[in-house]
Amino acid sequence: MAVVLGARVIEVVRSLAMEGIPVGLVTPTGDPARWSRCVRNVMTWDWMMPSYRHDEALADRLVAFARQQAVPPVLMYCSDQSMVFVSQHRERLAEGFRFIVPDPELVAAMEDKAQFAALAAEHSLPVPPTVVLDRSLLEPPGELLDMGMPIIIKPTARDHTWVEAVGSSTKALRIESKEELLEFWPRLSGLSKPAVAQQSIPGPETAVVSYHVYVDDKGEVAGEFTGRKIRTIPAEYGHTSSLTITDDPEVARLGREVCRALDLRGVAKLDFKYAPDGRLHLFEINARLTLWAHPGARAGVNLPALVYADLVGTPRPQPCRVRACLDWAHPKDALAARAHGVSMREWLGWLSRPGTVKGVWRWNDPGPLLGMLAVRVKSRVSGSSAEVPD
Repeated sequence: MAVVLGARVIEVVRSLAMEGIPVGLVTPTGDPARWSRCVRNVMTWDWMMPSYRHDEALADRLVAFARQQAVPPVLMYCSDQSMVFVSQHRERLAEGFRFIVPDPELVAAMEDKAQFAALAAEHSLPVPPTVVLDRSLLEPPGELLDMGMPIIIKPTARDHTWVEAVGSSTKALRIESKEELLEFWPRLSGLSKPAVAQQSIPGPETAVVSYHVYVDDKGEVAGEFTGRKIRTIPAEYGHTSSLTITDDPEVARLGREVCRALDLRGVAKLDFKYAPDGRLHLFEINARLTLWAHPGARAGVNLPALVYADLVGTPRPQPCRVRACLDWAHPKDALAARAHGVSMREWLGWLSRPGTVKGVWRWNDPGPLLGMLAVRVKSRVSGSSAEVPD
């Protein structure tokens, strides 16, 4: 069995189900995957709680479950919070589970953008010029003003304090002028953790590309593919609503170089952006499974299944040539398409093409979509909101 930790994990569940791997979930109450016929709900857990709440007591509960199984389950994590939890409690969890996780220092740096900026500088990674913002300063420092406008401000912790500061759940905020920066600056004092500012790389969201990889415990690349965003919600710095699998040798080459430089082990998603001059800039690294798992598996590289095979000691799924131009869409991409000027008729025509992967929905497993719709109806009635997955 694979026990999956995190939220909005249905695409990871689907990739494991492709290989007939039984799945247990540790997810929030309303996660769509809980309604899948492919899963067993092991435990309800809110991964959006502060990190200190994911403590030794949770690790003890999970190990107690693992010890009740015939063989040690494989542990997989699909959110920053669950990644940090597994890293911090790796010794205790190893008493009941099999898993692979990067070194603790590397996990901490990938979860915290301020630490990642220092890591990138130490290893000369191709990250845009970055300044860690001191919330105690009454005005922006000179090094930030010298960076030039526009700049992008990103939170280290994308929690309620960030939402309150920017007025939305956007992943980043674009600042166009010094005057706009001065107006926004006082709001930084309310953040739970420091934010970072980066030099803006011109170009649309479709210039954002990614490298997806599983590096085994020997440091060898066991599986990899590349991808590109099609649309996000909102249109800028939003959550991915549609994507396409690509075959980009330059992204793959640079992705391998970064992994080697960091001596990374396990799964990772590296986000880059093409600048107008053709250079690739590294934005961030997520050392965990993501929604890209299922479209990647459908394209020929099933990263979760590769990890599972290695950890249980069975032959890896036979690799095949990556099927480029395979698209994936979340149901909310209909809204994103409309915001991009795509008519409903055009969008439905694109969605109905053979091979396009429908996020959340499958005819033989309708529960996740129906559950998601029920949760959204309930959230509208109660006045809360639900996010599109990263």
